[in-house]
Amino acid sequence: MTVTKTKKEEALDEAAGEQPEDIFDTAAQQQVQAEAEEAEVQEAGSETLEAALEQARQEAHEAHDKMLRMAAECENLRKRMQREREISLKYAEENIIKELLPSLDNFERAIEQGKNSDDVAALLEGVELTQKGLLSALEKYGLKPIESMGEPFDPNYHEAMAMEASDQMPPQHVMQVYEKGYMFKDRLIRAAKVVVSMGKK
Repeated sequence: MTVTKTKKEEALDEAAGEQPEDIFDTAAQQQVQAEAEEAEVQEAGSETLEAALEQARQEAHEAHDKMLRMAAECENLRKRMQREREISLKYAEENIIKELLPSLDNFERAIEQGKNSDDVAALLEGVELTQKGLLSALEKYGLKPIESMGEPFDPNYHEAMAMEASDQMPPQHVMQVYEKGYMFKDRLIRAAKVVVSMGKK
């Protein structure tokens, strides 16, 4: 009678027939192969990291160069603006000086006329015209005289030099102006020096 073995039994017999050394050799080969594959993966990962690091260094270098260029441009702009500001401040008065030159010319003409003529009325008229021209030139730049005569005394704009009795001027009103006051735009640059009325004697 012939006994037929199943495939499972044949596989068991075959495994039982293998030598232990063969099993260990196969396991060692698998271990070596796994380690080699892992080393390849690590090497590939290392190369990727190296490439990424190099790219990051390149980008950082470019960003640093760009920052240095921008800083240099900002510094140049600051210096140019500083120079322009200094020049502007240095010659800021040029326009007003040009406006005052005609008045200076008129004063010189008045002096010459006074030396060569006895006509005081004509000389006075010329001086008055020169004063008007001078004041007009200064008003273009924001200078304005303070009208004080007959006005109520205001310590913000007037400086009382004296107080006198007056039948014509109400008390605490300006009855005489020693020296005109002036505003420059919205700022007082000189208070008017005045005599203030005390009222009736």
